[in-house]
Amino acid sequence: MTYSMPVRDMRFALDHMAGFEALARSGAYPDLSDDIVTAIMEEMGKYCGNVVAPLNEESDRNGARLENGVVRTPPGFKEAYKQYVEGGWNALAFPTEWGGQGLPQTLALALVDGLNQASMSFAIGTTLTTGAVKAILHAGTDEQKKLFLPKMVSGEWTGTMNLTEPQAGSDLSGIRTKAEPLGDGRYKINGQKIFITYGDHDMTENIVHLVLARLPDAPEGTAGISMFLVPKVHVKADGSLGARNDVQCLKLEEKMGLHGSPTCVMAFGERGECIGTLLGEKHKGLRNMFVMMNAARLDVGMQGVGVAERAFQRALAYAVERRQGRAPGAKTGPMVAIYEHPDVRRMLYSMKALTEAARAICYANAVAYDLARHAPKEEERAKAKAIEELLTPISKAWSTDRANEIASLGVQVHGGMGYIEETGAAQHMRDVRIAAIYEGSNGIQAIDLVGRKVQGDDGKSARAFIQNMREEAIILKAGKRDDLKAIGARLFDATNALAKSTDWILASAKDPNNALAAATPYLKQFGNVVGGYYLSRGAVAAALLEKEAGADKAWLESKIAIARFFAENYLTEAAGLAPAVAVGAGVVKKLDPAALAG
Repeated sequence: MTYSMPVRDMRFALDHMAGFEALARSGAYPDLSDDIVTAIMEEMGKYCGNVVAPLNEESDRNGARLENGVVRTPPGFKEAYKQYVEGGWNALAFPTEWGGQGLPQTLALALVDGLNQASMSFAIGTTLTTGAVKAILHAGTDEQKKLFLPKMVSGEWTGTMNLTEPQAGSDLSGIRTKAEPLGDGRYKINGQKIFITYGDHDMTENIVHLVLARLPDAPEGTAGISMFLVPKVHVKADGSLGARNDVQCLKLEEKMGLHGSPTCVMAFGERGECIGTLLGEKHKGLRNMFVMMNAARLDVGMQGVGVAERAFQRALAYAVERRQGRAPGAKTGPMVAIYEHPDVRRMLYSMKALTEAARAICYANAVAYDLARHAPKEEERAKAKAIEELLTPISKAWSTDRANEIASLGVQVHGGMGYIEETGAAQHMRDVRIAAIYEGSNGIQAIDLVGRKVQGDDGKSARAFIQNMREEAIILKAGKRDDLKAIGARLFDATNALAKSTDWILASAKDPNNALAAATPYLKQFGNVVGGYYLSRGAVAAALLEKEAGADKAWLESKIAIARFFAENYLTEAAGLAPAVAVGAGVVKKLDPAALAG
């Protein structure tokens, strides 16, 4: 199957759905121009398509392995990563003072999209590094920044996030890793962490671990967690490498997918000689963690989009080539491509519509992130920050839930051959399954949405966003084109249903069980409406662009058609989710497990 990064689709989502032009208007990126963005994304497409994508299927068959205490990445990963560093890809959106290029994070997120289309196993290691860089930028001392940021911004050194322990998963209050002060600003670290992505590998000469641990005087619970910077190899004052630290990978997890990505069980201080430095304040490690986690949650949402795109491309290519059955209504004649069958097209359009909606949500989330930090006026920054906060759990959870659905549809389009590994369709399904679980499972994202984001400000941000979507629907309904009017009508009904659900969520604040029970259907409803909103913006833009000389009308019409398909299938679903939200906790009352078991 031939894969290519869909540069045109990605630019359309940036420019006509996510509001990327607002970043140029902000004045924060004086060197940002359409030509520069075009050049970056074209080169991005070449790197992802020609260098990374060929590694995907081979890394699934011949994954990472642990040999004599050294983690070996799959064939080709080391060479591809070298090109990643030499191409300056890791430095794209970081500050120029540390060797970055100072471009918007939104462009860096588009790179995450392309890399995950090419190979999720390869891409995931890069996102852990960028998350670690953001944490050090946020909380590091001048010395830590000087020693570590130049090499990490360039990608010459990678970074990790060490949170989970065997007894402490999503609930970090159970962390037992210890940090003992040595009296000279250094700490002796002792403990074990599990599920550490790229905790060890052979692609770089150093790895910088950010480790959650407890000091001797730490209070119980999450209030007593600190974060420590623990390099695999010690760094001398002049920036050169010193002796190996007491950090090692004990084993690699055998996973359902992502075989090319080493998921490590890490031991810190097996010999009692693991040394690290405090990152940020004592007992305030969760603040740094959430800097990483919020960045990671958007990246994980983008992982879902990337794998969904690759699954769609594979399914579409198969549907055009595979001949089976006759044309609808024909009793004789030749076999036709299965694309000719309406139900196959329904599956493919579902894959396309959900992928484009998820991409637009994530890109819009990134635009809000950039504007929240760089918009010229405080009022604009505050508005963007509210949107960023609201969209982050939706980007992560809705996009990855839908990616699992898309990958499953990709297998279905292939029929029985989809269940056979040689077609490659099953790999997408296996790889993307983890995205709904890690970086805060999707149930946790839903709880975050209803608790911190909606109830947290008494619904102010949610209601303002819903009103913006309702206004878009009203404009569409008043238009002249029947397809746009139909999209507007569906969006209008869906926004009204979401508004009612939001009112119910706010009214249920006194009984947390009701809100907790409603959280997942509410996030799904919210995601459907937001996805439809951004697709509707794209449909309006496509209708206008069709009038320009030399317009690719067939491609632009497909944008309108996919937005209409989404409206008829997923905005109607959003309206139908309102009863599931408002039913309350009674529907999930606790039953006797023995009765459930039969």
